[in-house]
Amino acid sequence: MADPVVASHLSLVLKAPPTISSPSQFLLQQHSKPMASSLNSAASLRLFASSSSSSSSAAARLSLRSTSLSFSSSLKSLAFSTLSRHKRGSAVSVSSTGGFSSVASPKCAASDPDQLKSAREDIKELLKSKFCHPILVRLGWHDAGTYNKNIEEWPRRGGANGSLRFEVELKHAANAGLVNALNLIQHIKDKYSGVTYADLFQLASATAIEEAGGPKIPMKYGRVDVSGPNECPEEGRLPAAGPPSPADHLREVFYRMGLNDKEIVALSGAHTLGRSRPDRSGWGKPETKYTKDGPGAPGGQSWTVQWLKFDNSYFKDIKAKRDEDLLVLPTDAVLFEDPSFKVYAEKYAEDQETFFKDYAEAHAKLSNLGAKFNPPEVGL
Repeated sequence: MADPVVASHLSLVLKAPPTISSPSQFLLQQHSKPMASSLNSAASLRLFASSSSSSSSAAARLSLRSTSLSFSSSLKSLAFSTLSRHKRGSAVSVSSTGGFSSVASPKCAASDPDQLKSAREDIKELLKSKFCHPILVRLGWHDAGTYNKNIEEWPRRGGANGSLRFEVELKHAANAGLVNALNLIQHIKDKYSGVTYADLFQLASATAIEEAGGPKIPMKYGRVDVSGPNECPEEGRLPAAGPPSPADHLREVFYRMGLNDKEIVALSGAHTLGRSRPDRSGWGKPETKYTKDGPGAPGGQSWTVQWLKFDNSYFKDIKAKRDEDLLVLPTDAVLFEDPSFKVYAEKYAEDQETFFKDYAEAHAKLSNLGAKFNPPEVGL
């Protein structure tokens, strides 16, 4: 992120429309709803949103991921084309002008290398104009972060498979607001039909980190998309930010993904990007001296002073504990309290190069979790 950002939990749950029979119908209904600016929706995020298996109110209290719940007209084609292409030879999409058109149906195979490269350039331009780095990072993380290493069957095991484009998963409390990320990149998906949603989500996430000044992520592509909402994971697989026992909770969730303590701490470092808004997540201040002027819609509380720059400030600022205008959640503070986590957190606070190296490896590993690659795997 040349001007980056990353995630914040959201306490609000997407309200289900009265009667919806398909993902496309769900998204088409949102056309009539007002939408805040892209800058507003992109400005505040947290890497993983809270998702509790208890009551919806409990999920809402624990949910800390913050993004706008508004929708825009360009979302009309979202999820519709992929669901259709497995039933017919071509996918039907709705253009931004409201007309219907037939588009080439991408195969469930490795994404086209040339289209991937072009899509990456388009994502870079989007980041420059919308400052949406954090919400795009969150999009990739949330698609991959449902992975359960104890389940072998694809796609029931979850992971990076493009399932997050469907209504049933978008409505999970942890994913509140992520429809805005889909809105931002849907025109890129429409433009490059040879790129799967699963690949596009991960491409956008890695590109956002790199463009924010972070490390180059050793990515590979060729992920296969799930074909319908019946293949989405159940709710409750993503971590919370304010659980009663933060260290135990982080290990329970990330160990289930096959990640270790070093990777938990390294990935947490992406919170160097973004801000949280109390009116959306229940966490943070309405405004601080670091967020009152934006960029994007002003307001919220950031984890770091330069919250659009990817560096090791997150670890430095948590360790210093001297600025009340900077946000520290229970799952942030525990990184310097738990003996095992602290070893890595201290190292990353002192050595940005080591943090970048470990983060890049952990991000790449996360982006591959649960994915089914249809060979050959493509590198960029």
